Amino acid sequence: MAPVNITSIKTASSGLLQGDNPLNFAFPLLIVQTTLIIVVSRFLAFLIKPLRQPKVIAEIAGGILLGPSAFGRNKQYLHKIFPSWSTPILETVASIGLLFFLFLVGIELDLSSIRRRNGRSAVGIALAGISVPFICGIGVAFLLRKTIDGADKAGFTQFLVFMGVSLSITAFPVLARILAELKLLTTRVGETAMAAAALNDVAAWILLALAVALAGDGVGGHKKSPLVSIWVFLSGLAFVAFMMVVIRPAMNWVARRSSPEQDSVDEAYICLTLAGVMVAGFVTDLIGIHSIFGAFVFGLTIPKGGRFADRLTERMEDFVSGLLLPLYFASSGLKTDVAKIRGGEAWGLLALVISTACAGKILGTFVVALMFKIPVRESLTLGVLMNTKGLVELIVLNIGKEKKVLNDETFAILVLMALFTTFITSPLVMAIYKPARGISLRPRRKLGDLSTSVAFKDELRVVACVHGPPNVPSLIGLIESIRSSKKSQLKLFLMHLVELTERSSSIIMVQRARKNGFPFFNRLGRGQLHNSVVGAFQAYSQLGRVSVRPTTAISALCTMYEDICHVAEDKRAAMIVLPFHKQWRFDGDDQETTEIVGHSWRGVNQKVLQNAPCSVAVLVDRGFGRPRSQNPGPTTILTQRICIIFFGGPDDREALELGGRMAEHPAVKVTIVKFVEKEGLESNGPHGVMLKPSPSKSTDNSYSFSTSKMDREKEKKLDEGAMAEFRSKWDGEAEYIEKVGANNIIEGVLAIGRSGDQDLLVVGKGRFPSAMVAELADRQAEHAELGPVGDILASSDHGVVSSVLVIQRHDVTHAVEAPMSKILHRDYERFVAEESSSNVPEISKETV
Repeated sequence: MAPVNITSIKTASSGLLQGDNPLNFAFPLLIVQTTLIIVVSRFLAFLIKPLRQPKVIAEIAGGILLGPSAFGRNKQYLHKIFPSWSTPILETVASIGLLFFLFLVGIELDLSSIRRRNGRSAVGIALAGISVPFICGIGVAFLLRKTIDGADKAGFTQFLVFMGVSLSITAFPVLARILAELKLLTTRVGETAMAAAALNDVAAWILLALAVALAGDGVGGHKKSPLVSIWVFLSGLAFVAFMMVVIRPAMNWVARRSSPEQDSVDEAYICLTLAGVMVAGFVTDLIGIHSIFGAFVFGLTIPKGGRFADRLTERMEDFVSGLLLPLYFASSGLKTDVAKIRGGEAWGLLALVISTACAGKILGTFVVALMFKIPVRESLTLGVLMNTKGLVELIVLNIGKEKKVLNDETFAILVLMALFTTFITSPLVMAIYKPARGISLRPRRKLGDLSTSVAFKDELRVVACVHGPPNVPSLIGLIESIRSSKKSQLKLFLMHLVELTERSSSIIMVQRARKNGFPFFNRLGRGQLHNSVVGAFQAYSQLGRVSVRPTTAISALCTMYEDICHVAEDKRAAMIVLPFHKQWRFDGDDQETTEIVGHSWRGVNQKVLQNAPCSVAVLVDRGFGRPRSQNPGPTTILTQRICIIFFGGPDDREALELGGRMAEHPAVKVTIVKFVEKEGLESNGPHGVMLKPSPSKSTDNSYSFSTSKMDREKEKKLDEGAMAEFRSKWDGEAEYIEKVGANNIIEGVLAIGRSGDQDLLVVGKGRFPSAMVAELADRQAEHAELGPVGDILASSDHGVVSSVLVIQRHDVTHAVEAPMSKILHRDYERFVAEESSSNVPEISKETV
């Protein structure tokens, strides 16, 4: 095929109808290439997601699949879709993405956090993780230069440095993703690995800058005067010094101008910063160091964890990480021709490079970790984690190929090495070290234990979860209402739930979580916690009698419940408070609007309700804790009107127990509304209601009730005893209202919610329902996890203005639930006969 003069390539075509083939023009071809790369890499990412592999694996593999190793064996396809003249265009666009990605990596690296925890061990492990593989890489370089044809054409020194760097790198962004997926991010192993990887990253970029300075243009680089490399290196040091001494204070000033008090960050600052990334990249390229080094250093100058850093990542991450960066890694795959690795000798070299890279990283880290008295299993896990390559490795290899230090065969060997070492990290870590996160067999805890168990006497421990600042006022209002003035201090473990996504800002969240120390809770006042959620509770804790310990839980939503249940178990909590996935608020005209956090958060609540080791409360917030006429503050939560709606059953008794704590508060007015059946309408009467399992019903839109057999008479006595005890204890302090024989309990309950006389309605979930609640079993459920009464009050269609707290007490006897259908008591004998004839176990009359 005749060579193409790239200067003759036009940007856009005139269209197929005018005789132009769009694939012969730069921009249409770039669109086709980008679309193909994104589709293939996303499909591969979907396939490997169950293996908990980072996305970069799919992007490299997608490039290899599209390149000469697989599809590219069809030369017609390769010349049409990925012609040689299009390579500089594709790589130029991809390099822009790489430039901004390295800027994001620089923002993510918070080196100051290393000093706060595991500083010495992290430094020691980082040094071992760099030096041992670097030395091993030099040894492998000698062998490769003698064995691979053309490998000795590059300068001796730069080839050794590139090989050493490629084997000694740990990819910080990829490692953070793997740790988060495996839920090791905030364990001691994860913290140490992250700190060491951060140091390793910085050292890698310094070594890379040195390698690029030594390499020059790669052709005849070994004949270049050593003074040139020294000047390049010294100029690089001067650039870093200038950025840290001059630019960093300037960026601090910009960040202060973008404080949380400002509604938005000035567009001019964002634009100037993005332009600064390009300028920094140009300056380092002018010096003779790769442009990505300038972008990375500029990222280090951005203040961590502030609003300005958040806005920068929000503006860039989706476009850069979702579109441009896959082009870069796919282009690495396109340049990787596995066919270049021919013969047993070449494959033997690949095995040697992989084993040397793994042995150098794992053994070097393992030995040093043991010297710091880290247990053997954790030390070995650290070695495997530090062996993660991925992003940074490919950047180094691409620069080496661009500088002609690495030929095609060497490049292919090292790309496959990077793929293999990254791919095996997750499976090996899971095999070697995976702390048990299952729910233990310890006795379940409930609010009633506070007065009956010596171990928990008078001590209330609550795990409260929030999605963000909108949840804060209502949660503070709830905690204040149950803060007993007569008993010992309430201990609140605050969990800020953050969804782990593919966005790079997740890594910034990781840095914040490490400062908070999850699952090791820091007491408020220790450290700088620049977080509006934590700040609000810090102010509230100053009121006294409430000890608040905050943390951030960063996890995929499908496994978030494990973190919540683990903390509740570890902290011996008596209750978990969850925010409802919908929130109501009132605008200036007092019109109700709904904010939906996300339907997927509903699944988190459902799983916590199923697996929690203690009582669970779901808070449906309609403005609880915040007055409508003024801004919310700690002093506005002391005039609360709370109503306990009581039908009977274990969940309702738990709600009554909570109401007792609320009644102790001098500024909380508690009202008990008890719904009582008329004589002769009990479940054992002729007109009573029975429940039967209904497998055909869906758990999403049908209420589930306990399948356990319980003694209704005993339950009734327990209800009466609990109510009698409450009335005798709080007579005169809590109002008691009895509604007998309410014909329509839905209207009776809604009347309380619509009246606006109560700020908060507390109801039991009703998994073992009274006959009145059982009447609602066949009702179409909107939020089945709240139970019949809670669902009615939480619905947005009924005009309820009060907030709602739905209580569930976890008893072992209630653990199994199933959707039920109601049958009339007079049909019960026929139902039992039918069930018996079909060999189905008899349903006891006590089911209801």
